[in-house]
Amino acid sequence: MRSARLPAATWWLILCGSLLLMLSFGLRSSFGLFVQPLNEANGWGRDIIGLALAIQNLSWGVIAVLAGGLADRFGTVRVLVGGAVLYALGMWMTADVSQIWVLHGGAGLLVGAGVAGTAFGIVLPAMARVVDESRRQWVLGIGTAAGSMGQFLLAPVAQELIDWLGWSGALNAMALMSLTMALLAMPLAASDKGSGGAAPIATPGEFAATLKLARGHVSYWLLTAGFFVCGFHLAFITVHMPAFLVDAGFDAKVGAWSISLIGLCNVVGAYMAGVISGRASKRLVLIAIYAGRAVAIALFMLLPLSLTSVLAFSCAMGFLWLATVPPTTGLVATMFGTRYMATLYGVVFLSHQVGSFTGVWLGGWLYETTGSYDGVWWSGVALSLVTMALHWPIRETAAVDEPKAAVAT
Repeated sequence: MRSARLPAATWWLILCGSLLLMLSFGLRSSFGLFVQPLNEANGWGRDIIGLALAIQNLSWGVIAVLAGGLADRFGTVRVLVGGAVLYALGMWMTADVSQIWVLHGGAGLLVGAGVAGTAFGIVLPAMARVVDESRRQWVLGIGTAAGSMGQFLLAPVAQELIDWLGWSGALNAMALMSLTMALLAMPLAASDKGSGGAAPIATPGEFAATLKLARGHVSYWLLTAGFFVCGFHLAFITVHMPAFLVDAGFDAKVGAWSISLIGLCNVVGAYMAGVISGRASKRLVLIAIYAGRAVAIALFMLLPLSLTSVLAFSCAMGFLWLATVPPTTGLVATMFGTRYMATLYGVVFLSHQVGSFTGVWLGGWLYETTGSYDGVWWSGVALSLVTMALHWPIRETAAVDEPKAAVAT
């Protein structure tokens, strides 16, 4: 049974957190639209541009661990404001870029750091702390769906900005948009007090004990290893799908609408994943998602490429896109609670971003080497099968409840 109705202040925090995630994920998801303009402006191959966006994903993952720890120890708002500033600075550096090191530093390191400070690893734990356990999966689904809605809304906007202002002007406009995340962060200060209204005191001993428990928890590391595959899929498609479709003879707008449609369908998929994983086994929900991705990618490769197949694939992948996030974050909370969730999810997410780096870099390198993306698409199918096997033995219990043999290093 659900507990009492949520107070207005909690709804306001959830709304602001959702809008913040819409901006953070919508802006990041638009970077694949700049691959062709950067290629035309500077003559850079997709391996060079792909490496910059791979660095972005790796920077996001590495700094997410640090950002999560800072948020757990010093508060959510400071991390979010810092992330928004780094996000804007990275896009401003990338506007009118003509040197590779600036591209890697701006679109790569700084934007990655900005996303780390404004994305799921910081915002979702804040949202989860202001509701009771019965609503936890629901609010995680809401936040994840909001990120997908940002992808749906902002990918076409970014393409229109490119057509209207040019790629450099579009990046400057997006840099200004990213600064509004600092304002949206302010109401999230209440999350540091939790649902009970009292701010929990973080002690070094408690923090260290939780990290030690996680270090020896087998199910946690299986979840972490499996999340690599999610990052591989998402980053490869986000960055290389627009160029893949242009190569096949489609207009650039088709690529933008493909990414946008993925976001729209995932609004439903992410929300439903949150609801379902609150009622069913989170482990089985994840296995089903990865099985669906394997089937969708395989059919996309085997069937003739057409506008219909592109739209159908975008819808299918959309329903499964960020649907992994509610059950994954939910499993972290089930194992260790929400007090240090930002840090512990940050470690899991680092694996996701190593997968993202691999997918983006491998896509660019293989294309420049072989002239085709086929090897990466089929690798995605194989990896889906591997991660299904990794999730099977995960235990959905608190870490302290597992037998010592299951958590021994």
